This record gives sequence, C-alpha cells and structure tokens, in this order.
Amino acid sequence: GLEVQMRHRPVLDPGFLPAVLWNRAYHARVRATGGSVELGIALVRQDGTTFTHKTRILPPTAAHSELNRKYVERLVKLLLWQKGGCTILIKGCDPVARMLAAAYTEKGLRSFDRDLVGRRMFGQFIEVKAVRGKLPPAHETSQPLGRHLDGCRIGFDLGGSDRKCAAVVDGKVVFSDEVVWNPYFEKDPFYHFQGINDTLRRAAAHLPRIDGIGGSAAGVYVNNEPRVGSLYRGIAEPDFDRHIRGIFHALRSWWGGVPFDVVNDGEVTALAGSMSMKANAVLGYSMGTSVAAGYVTPDGNITSWLNELAFVPIDYRDDAPADEWSGDIGCGVQYFSQQAVNRLLPASGIEVPAEMPIAERLVQVHKLMAEGDPRARKIYETIGTCYGYAIAHYAEYYDIQNMLVLGRVTSGEGGEVILAGAQQVLKAEFPALAD
Repeated sequence: GLEVQMRHRPVLDPGFLPAVLWNRAYHARVRATGGSVELGIALVRQDGTTFTHKTRILPPTAAHSELNRKYVERLVKLLLWQKGGCTILIKGCDPVARMLAAAYTEKGLRSFDRDLVGRRMFGQFIEVKAVRGKLPPAHETSQPLGRHLDGCRIGFDLGGSDRKCAAVVDGKVVFSDEVVWNPYFEKDPFYHFQGINDTLRRAAAHLPRIDGIGGSAAGVYVNNEPRVGSLYRGIAEPDFDRHIRGIFHALRSWWGGVPFDVVNDGEVTALAGSMSMKANAVLGYSMGTSVAAGYVTPDGNITSWLNELAFVPIDYRDDAPADEWSGDIGCGVQYFSQQAVNRLLPASGIEVPAEMPIAERLVQVHKLMAEGDPRARKIYETIGTCYGYAIAHYAEYYDIQNMLVLGRVTSGEGGEVILAGAQQVLKAEFPALAD
C-alpha cells in the first residue's frame, strides 16, 4: 500500500481516501523507484476526435502490479468520463493494456462504461488496444458557443419537470415561459418533438424574426444529438435511435435551418457563469439529484468533452460507497448530490421514515440546518471537506481559475458550510490552488 497523509478528515466519513493525495503518494513512489515506465493513453472517437495523456508508472513487476492497476484503471475511468471515446489505446506497457482490456469486456469490471460511453454515446463498445508504434496525435475541437446577444433569439431549457424558454431581442428578454411536462416515462418520441416545438412557438410569437435558437438539457449531447439522457429514459432504444437522435436536426429544418445548438445543461451553466463573471477557465458544478458539470476553456470556448463528473472517482479506499447505477465505487455522485446527503444520514444521527423519498430527505436536512441543528451541519461539513479534495483532483486535469458551484444541495446555509469546508482544505493542503 501507500502512506497517505491528510490534514482534514470528513467528520462523518473518516475513511475517505482522497484520489488527489493517493495519486501524489503514487507519483512520489514512481520518482523514488528505478526503472519506471512512460505510459501513453489515447481515447479515440469514431469521428477521429482524439484525446491523449502521458504519465509514468512503476516498473511492471509482480510487486507493483496492484498499485499500477489501481492507478491506471482509475485514471482511465476519469479520462473516459471527462473526455469520452470508444477506443482506448495504450502505449508502453502491454500488461497494463491487458488488464484494462479485461476490465472493459462484457462481463468485466467496467461493462457499464463499455456499453454506456462506448455503444450508446459513441457508436461502438469500448475496445482497449496495445500500441507498438506512435499514439495518434491529439485532435479535438472547441467552439465559441453562445455569447451572442444581438438580434432576435430563442433560448430554451429542457428539465425533467418543466420546459423553459425565453425570447430575446438584442440581449433583452421580451418574453419568458415555463410549461410543466413529464417526459421521464413517456414512450412516444413525438411527445418530445411536439413539446419542444410548442415551447419554441410560444417564444417565436413574440419575435419579428428568428436569428438563432439555443437550448440546454440534461444528458450527453454530441454534435447536437442526444446520446444518453434521463429525459428519454421511457423511450425504447430503436425509437430513440430512429426519432430522438436526430430530433434537433429535425427541429432545425422545421424552423427554416436557422443556427440551432443544443448542449448539456452543465456546459450552459459554465458558459453563463463565464459571461456573468467576465472570466474564463470556469468549471461549473451542480450538486442536485446527481452531479452535473461543464467547462469553459481559458480561451472562453466550450469543448466536445463529456464532463460527466458524477462518474469520476474521487475516493480511493477499497470499500468506498458504490453508485447504484454504474456499480462503481468512490464516484462523485455519492459525495456531492442528494444521494450524498442521504448516505450520511445514519452517521449524523438524523432519523427519517424509511418510505420518505430522497428529495424530501434533503428538504428535511435543509430545515434542520436552518434551525441550527448540529447534526445537519456535520453533513454539510463532511461534503465540504470531501469537495476540497475533489477540487484539487479535478484541477490536475482541468485548468481551473474560477468555479461556479450551485444545485439544490448547496441552497441555504448548508451551501456556505460546504464552500467554507472546501476552502479550508484547499488552504491547508493546496495553497497555490486556494489562491
């Protein structure tokens, strides 16, 4: 094992093992050990988009195999959910390539990712290959999306319980609207087309013409196509492929081919934060039902990355809590969402009826916090400490100069406690980052 020293322990979750500190201990071991090996990793999509990453690992001997396995498997998991791809190329260590290939088989440890990121998002099951020659060069795009406030524009947002829209003329909102809908269990794809089109019509009625349409929605969007999204969970896969994948291309045609962009709601949040702060290199992070994130580069662009930080591991202990959807352990959703609040209830001593839904449990904790209950405060303190270490981990893979933190979990005084706890960790352990 590795000796990991940490200055702050989460009060209700003392076994927490921060990924950032474990990785630093691993890198220190690599530097102190002769014969370390350079490892090259590339994630490739079918359209040629390629992300590359270089690192060093311990010599690939039996004595180091467990540390190398943990380091590389967790790193690739992070890169996969941060960037996205369906072919993973490994250069420099065949045993590591074989270990990863086994993890990403149909019955392997990462079968969930193999299917969801590979097949559902990028069109083929994830494949891991060892590379003898050179890795392909990095090839990625970013776009200066949004920031256009001139002319007559429509903005819309698709949530799980409502559709929102705004009609905007030269940056001024002339009409806004919110309509209740219930897409989650809807089996008919035309429910979605008609609902979104109805929202666009409402906004268009207040504009003399339309110069552009921009939308945000929960889920993964690649080239204006939904690939995975909770909004469409009721739709059978053949209907999804036939009618939902191209829904925004169809809507664009319906509206005369005007510029029409739809992206993940996390990206839009980061973009809005960047515009309101007049700053770039922004990581937007929402703690709600799950975790949503978005990123604006130092150049002020949004990327084609996934930024699905709910699935990124931030706790490296061997018995970390498991996510009930992916089955993986130690991932962000269990620490920074309403599921995290629910998970910490027993340790806090707060009792709730077994049949109480998770969303209502969060409301209950908010209420207790507002009443000054120390048990509720400990839940937020725990989340804050874990978050400080998670931010430092994210900062190894994102250039972050500004952060925007929001979501239901952060409302009220609890949110202040979370941010204060995170700041405390950053100041004590990562002073350069805290600045």
